[in-house]
Amino acid sequence: MKLFRALTYRPFALLWAGQTISRVGDHLYEVALAWWVLQETGSALAMSTVLALAYAPMLLFLLVGGVAVDRLPRARLMLAADAVRGAAMVILATLAAGDALQLWQVYAASVLFGLTDALFQPAYTALTPELTPEADWPSANSLSSMSMQLGRVVGPAVAGLLIAAGGVAFAFGLNAASFFLSAAFLVPLWRGSRRPARTDAAASPLADLRAGLATILAAPVLWISILVFAMTNVTLSGPYSVALPFLVTDHLGGDARTLGLLYAVFPLGYLLGGLWLGRKARLRRRGLMMAVGAAVAGGGILALGLPVPLAVVLVAALANGATLEAASLAWTNVLQTEVPAERLGRVASLDMLGSFILLPVGFGLTGLATEQWGPALVFVGGGLLTALISLAALGHPAIRRLD
Repeated sequence: MKLFRALTYRPFALLWAGQTISRVGDHLYEVALAWWVLQETGSALAMSTVLALAYAPMLLFLLVGGVAVDRLPRARLMLAADAVRGAAMVILATLAAGDALQLWQVYAASVLFGLTDALFQPAYTALTPELTPEADWPSANSLSSMSMQLGRVVGPAVAGLLIAAGGVAFAFGLNAASFFLSAAFLVPLWRGSRRPARTDAAASPLADLRAGLATILAAPVLWISILVFAMTNVTLSGPYSVALPFLVTDHLGGDARTLGLLYAVFPLGYLLGGLWLGRKARLRRRGLMMAVGAAVAGGGILALGLPVPLAVVLVAALANGATLEAASLAWTNVLQTEVPAERLGRVASLDMLGSFILLPVGFGLTGLATEQWGPALVFVGGGLLTALISLAALGHPAIRRLD
């Protein structure tokens, strides 16, 4: 199948296989960690603190990570990050097995994971186009995204069984093994991993960062897209991450099974979108694909807040995932084709920072809006704002004319 053509290149196949295993482990760990926090503390504040301590360091150090990715061999940085995370998970698993794990140790591990993610994620984005020819970038990008969605589906699905069979320590140990397996897949790339080619090798890290920012500001398609993503990530992720459980109980009249079904359908939509676009050798009308795709995804979120049957809700969730995947893959391809390879790490880190920096505020506002006006109105409002913001981007010719 054309979708899998990027896997014919051994370096990318190794990278992809390792990351698929690691992502399953990541989502397994999330469930096991949530269960441990619930059992040990019974505190929602403790769980939110764990998440915040992973999220905040990643945002704070993304810019440092982007500069490092454009100065050092990318595969080696990723291997080192996997090794550090694997070692940290071994420590957590050992402490949990001895019933000696304490909350502050979980907090410390969350900070460490956030710091390594700030290095690992830009490196992955920048390394992928190095390992495949341009004609196969759509395949590589689709496969990378599908690996993430598989992790979202498989990890939580097996987590309960594994925790019941071996306890939280066993699940932690499996996540540690997934990091070491991912690192093992990167070992063959070590020898071929070189410093990115640079024309400004003597520049300071601060100058590197300024050059990355200048690259974005000089291209309207880049800065407009990042600005749009910063806003639509709030209007889409806020309802999904904060208000969905309340929507299920208060609006849909469902229970935990309904919520679990919806959590499974969203990533299934992503998988279908990846299957469709991954077959293409070239993505056309990418500006239109990003704007209309995000707008349709907003329509899917809006539909969840309407008085419609559950079957319509599931179709809307599926459409949301599929069209968001189309917009995301178009954007990844834009980064790869419009940004010089030697600056891709910095631009990718700035993109992540710009796209997600408003999320903490957005989550807080969504929580307040859900309590004030109810989850259905939050979904309708979030979906409508997403569609309007996304379509407004077409007002600029740089987006409208982007092939």
